[in-house]
Amino acid sequence: MMDIFFEKEYGKLYEELENGKCEVFDFHHPLGTVRHLFIKREIPLAVRTETYHDIVTPYGYGGPLILNCESGNKDQLVEEFHKAFQQYCKENRIVAEFIRFHPILKNAEDFKSRYEVKFMRNTVGTNLKDYDDPVQSEFSKSTRKSIRKAIRDGVECRVTKNPKNLDKFKELYHLNMERVGADSYYYFGDSYFSQCLNYFGENIVLVEAIYEEQVIGAELHFLYNNLIHTHLSGTLAEFHHLSPVYAMTAAIAEWGKKNGADLVHAGGGTTNEPDDSLYLFKKKFGQNTEFEFHIGRKVWNEAVYSELCEIAGAAPDEEFFPAYRSSSCKENLVGSVQQTT
Repeated sequence: MMDIFFEKEYGKLYEELENGKCEVFDFHHPLGTVRHLFIKREIPLAVRTETYHDIVTPYGYGGPLILNCESGNKDQLVEEFHKAFQQYCKENRIVAEFIRFHPILKNAEDFKSRYEVKFMRNTVGTNLKDYDDPVQSEFSKSTRKSIRKAIRDGVECRVTKNPKNLDKFKELYHLNMERVGADSYYYFGDSYFSQCLNYFGENIVLVEAIYEEQVIGAELHFLYNNLIHTHLSGTLAEFHHLSPVYAMTAAIAEWGKKNGADLVHAGGGTTNEPDDSLYLFKKKFGQNTEFEFHIGRKVWNEAVYSELCEIAGAAPDEEFFPAYRSSSCKENLVGSVQQTT
């Protein structure tokens, strides 16, 4: 099964953010087909005057995905893919790869023999397929109480598929980012939202919380096949007492159920800790539904990777990957770039 994260246009949304170019490696073999989408980034260091690259999953999830496979031949298909992609990396001077595997499609399981795969944390979803009333079955008792109170207090929700613009959403989202002091990585500009509408207008579901004719909260979701991904959101702080997020989360679950979706995927927390506050908040809307999120690492050129780490002053086995891009190496990276340009 495909998901939006494996569409090339999705990867193109993040070329500027990752300072690279989206590429797709489609592997076709008599045993089956594998699709691999990634951002290829130039490494800002030169090894013996040669320029190299590394690759990374765009914002969200990805990794190689088996689209079809002859029964009983999955391991062989993975082996054939690995050999072909290894050659691709050699020809394209790709040194290392970092993957955020898809927790729902579970492609980490298929490729764990070829990547260093590590479990990070659980993500949360609201199961729409298996419950007649997902809000009653998946939402906690206190959450349902907050939703009823929000409705009594006058909060209404508007759900729009393929919205004409995202102007109000952008305003709320940027206010939200400023309020929480978010990293610039998450501060998407006007061009990003324009591209979202251009590439995926039909896949966007916008949920707005309205109080006394004012939009006090908004959520941007991606709908692809039978999956809904909660992508970005924003609320006005002065209306938090009205629980707009609770109302909007119920609204997308009810809309998704009515329109044939199987799942609303909310993602995980900001850390890997089981008591992460964001994770625990999301669990209120998915008490029975979790998925395992894994990352993957691969060094495709050991010799050059070691040289890059040495130039950057990084230990090759440090936790951050690739090590030569760690924050502790930034001064060395800048210095090396200046020396090689």
